[in-house]
Amino acid sequence: MRRRIFGTIASAVVLGLLIPLSGCGGSDDSAGDSGTLRLVAAEYGNTPANSSKAFWDKVTDEFTTAHPDVRVEVELLPWADIDREVSRRVKAGKAPDMALMGAYSDFAAQGKLYPAEELLPVSAEANFLQPLAEAGSVGNSLYGLPFVASSRLLFYNKALFTKAGVADPPKTWSQLKAAAKALKDKGVRFPYAMPLGPEEAHAEAMIWEISNGGGYADSSGNYSLASDQNIQTWQWVKDNLVSPGLVGPTPPGQFNRADAFAAFLRGEVGMLNGYPSLAHEAAAKGIDVGTVEMPVSDFLGTGDSPPTVGVADWMMAFKQNGKRTEIGQFLNFLYQDANLTDFAGRYHLLPSTVSAARTPTGGGLGTTDQNFLVALRTARLYPVNDPSWVKVSDTVKRNIGRAVEPGSDPKTVLEDIAAQAAEAGKNS
Repeated sequence: MRRRIFGTIASAVVLGLLIPLSGCGGSDDSAGDSGTLRLVAAEYGNTPANSSKAFWDKVTDEFTTAHPDVRVEVELLPWADIDREVSRRVKAGKAPDMALMGAYSDFAAQGKLYPAEELLPVSAEANFLQPLAEAGSVGNSLYGLPFVASSRLLFYNKALFTKAGVADPPKTWSQLKAAAKALKDKGVRFPYAMPLGPEEAHAEAMIWEISNGGGYADSSGNYSLASDQNIQTWQWVKDNLVSPGLVGPTPPGQFNRADAFAAFLRGEVGMLNGYPSLAHEAAAKGIDVGTVEMPVSDFLGTGDSPPTVGVADWMMAFKQNGKRTEIGQFLNFLYQDANLTDFAGRYHLLPSTVSAARTPTGGGLGTTDQNFLVALRTARLYPVNDPSWVKVSDTVKRNIGRAVEPGSDPKTVLEDIAAQAAEAGKNS
């Protein structure tokens, strides 16, 4: 029987939306006393100065002031470790009360999580942005509560475009190719930066695939990793961008997202796909950046407008310690507009609720962030509600770069990825 998955894709898994930092906080696995909640959360900061600790100290202090009988202890772990560590604790019977991380569906499939309907009032559950709520649901129940999110747009360096004589950002793949060639002719090191290295290749891959009507899942919600559209996509990318040298000197399969972003901030990249924090970093360095939706494939009709890619991180509540009431109290407090916009603003991400996204509470959203929010409202997310997604995404990350290597056959590479994904589905 084929596994049904969420068909409207996108993240950061995530992936983590920012560079990981070494963990903060204690490492006590015990369930603790009945008046203490334990939250294991990913660290979003990349230096001690912008650690998430400041946010959690503020929120937990304010919560305990309002609820003196309940304390909340927060342990911060790096993105590279948190999924594995939380899984270890759950398997050992020492689950935290809550976790904020990039995947939730394997715990939901095991019956380990409270659904949102047992934690939040109906109005709060209905307040989540629709694409995020769908991605956080298994069946008809919301188990992964979206916390912060992001979307991807095509960035272009306006100064380099002017230098290359490119008047307008591309709207089609052929226009993107023409712009990349003009940039290369003017000596731009990475005309189009294509990070297909193992750090985050599945994000770049999905952006290209959905812009040609493909993606990771078909209209029925089943994996379609080796679809005709996807094969066509990677053959075009290989023939029109990689082989002519329009992606820069580093082979895409060896080029990570962090490397591409760093090169963009050095002024060496003409175009790449990015998210809000990169726009803010570029502005701080005086780089004049334009952002547009990913150009559409020339194989599609001229009226087609593929969705953007969205990424979210998930809050989940574990049943093991039986603290449903206390968890519900804390989550209702945490998901107030002021708290969501505070956290999102610290890291240039997007809040997960309708009300937080439209209110100036906590600083609101600037013009740049609003553009990403508009894209997020109709974005596709990764199929994070399928328990096999963690393994499938890892397979994509480590193999999709082979599709554009010299002498490779994209069809063979995609069929190999699909076969590994099918095996992962059987074992999940």
